[in-house]
Amino acid sequence: MRRTGLKWFAVLTALGMLFVLIGGALVTKTGSGMGCGRSWPLCEGQVIPSHITVAMVIELAHRLVSGSVGIALLILCIWAWKSIGHKRETKFLAIVSLLFLLLQALIGAAAVVWGQSDFVLAIHFGISLISFASVLLLTLLIFEVDQKFEADKLKLDKNMKFHIYGVTIYSYIVVYSGALVRHTKSSLVCPDWPFCVNSSPGLPGNFYEWVQMGHRAAAALIFIWIAYITYLAITRYKEQRIVYWGWIIAFILVCLQAAAGISVVLTKLNLYFALAHSLFISILFALLSYFVMLATRSKTV
Repeated sequence: MRRTGLKWFAVLTALGMLFVLIGGALVTKTGSGMGCGRSWPLCEGQVIPSHITVAMVIELAHRLVSGSVGIALLILCIWAWKSIGHKRETKFLAIVSLLFLLLQALIGAAAVVWGQSDFVLAIHFGISLISFASVLLLTLLIFEVDQKFEADKLKLDKNMKFHIYGVTIYSYIVVYSGALVRHTKSSLVCPDWPFCVNSSPGLPGNFYEWVQMGHRAAAALIFIWIAYITYLAITRYKEQRIVYWGWIIAFILVCLQAAAGISVVLTKLNLYFALAHSLFISILFALLSYFVMLATRSKTV
């Protein structure tokens, strides 16, 4: 009965972390970061602001959700530590998820009170991403997903392990470049796709075009890389379901990610496509992180 309660609480906390992640993207994409002025944790120096705006509601809601999820995460980590602390990844994931959620909150607060450069602010989403991935992996451990897929019998060759570690690290670079596009306000600097201006393709002409086209190039490479790893999984790991189906799902996610990114450009920054873009990369990064955990456990053949 206690394990059932832990499972439900873990699911709710993981969903809450996803809301924090997408909520942060919503704050950035709607330009609501200063919705509460230079005041934190209060809004305009008040518990209940007298003058309400849309930006204020978005920013304040994000703060409230982040704070609530932070408390839930602390409870989950203590609960998991006591219940499944014997699993080697549990304590590490609990510490990482809490540490990065705290770091995310501190960077967000510093940005409000003192302001930060675009390059520092771009780290904010990536830090939240690590916290979300850690919570999701902790949830998978609680549900014993690795045992259901016989992950303890997993065998990976050196080539597959190299690709798992490499593409996961590289995905974080792609995430940072995408966040940099948003924070430098480079999202609409290139009106066309795949080139900045299709009628006159060539090298970017200014910093903002370099940021935008750099992200597109990075995203194209991860698409190709994941497609290749999926090919390896289908041709060499058909008997190992978690590898076979896991990489098929990863390829579907990177396709959805690419489609959402293209749609953001073609629709001139439609909010729903922009949020979907953040959602798909968040789930993809969590899946890649799960592959990393499996790779550290597996035997090398």
